[in-house]
Amino acid sequence: MLSRVAESIYWMNRYIERADNVARIVDVNFHLHLDMPSLNGEQWNALIHTTGDYEAFVSRLGAPTRETALQFLAFDALNPNSILSCLSAARENARTIREIIPSEIWEHVNTFYIMVREAAQRRSLFDSPHEFLEQVKSDSHLFTGIAHNCMPHGEVWHFARLGRFIERADKTLRVLDTKTFMELPEREDAGTALDAIQWAALLRSVSAFEAYRKRHGAIEPDHVAQFLVLDRECPRAVLYCVHAAEDSLHAISRTPEDSFSNRAEQRIGLLASELAYADIQTIIAEGLHDYLDDLQAKLNKVGDAIFDTYFALHPIEPAHK
Repeated sequence: MLSRVAESIYWMNRYIERADNVARIVDVNFHLHLDMPSLNGEQWNALIHTTGDYEAFVSRLGAPTRETALQFLAFDALNPNSILSCLSAARENARTIREIIPSEIWEHVNTFYIMVREAAQRRSLFDSPHEFLEQVKSDSHLFTGIAHNCMPHGEVWHFARLGRFIERADKTLRVLDTKTFMELPEREDAGTALDAIQWAALLRSVSAFEAYRKRHGAIEPDHVAQFLVLDRECPRAVLYCVHAAEDSLHAISRTPEDSFSNRAEQRIGLLASELAYADIQTIIAEGLHDYLDDLQAKLNKVGDAIFDTYFALHPIEPAHK
């Protein structure tokens, strides 16, 4: 497979997954604002922090409000992480490999992009964005289903799966880290109903609320952190995503699971081992925020290694006579 094809497949799936995750966190925060208007702008600050675009936002738009946060995260063409920008990038990647992917995928990505582009023109959407955000989530699920059922499960499919799970792990870490770093309106609110509502909103933003309640029942911060980072069965948990990405890397290279043939496999194997033997109480005692930051850095290094291994153009050394 050409490296440009592999890269387009990888990033098309990362962008679709990113759009889906942005829609989730915006939708949850919109409803949280309706339930808890006393939070004022603090939750919009946290929302922008989650995407890693806070400095860019403030430099252009000032303090976040509901309207400016929604515009920035959903439709701002200058924000590379907005839903519109993600769908535009996914569509461009799909366009360049139309001869490789099933026609159903191209048609769906194109229709998905047009839906978001047209929604950006409706000012009424800013008063009630829930229907639009639900459509983004639904179209993202449909994209994943089409890819799973129409694409042969070979190299192309594994590059798609790799991109999806690397992106998902990244966003779960960002959402959880933002909650642990964000101060409540009053410090004494920690452990109260207000705190529980925010942790429940966090679980809903990664579609893990019902799965968590079935596993643990009452919402407790330690259990939420353990569930979203170290659970082996929840498809939104970091450990689950890392294992899935590791499986696809080994399927691509055909390297046995207990070894590695390149830097990407080595780094993701080390990260998977660290997570597999981690203990949440030790992590919290040593500092959850620092631990999540460290995981984020290691996941970024995995992404860099994937690029260097499969996508980067390396100079060809001249043959010595």
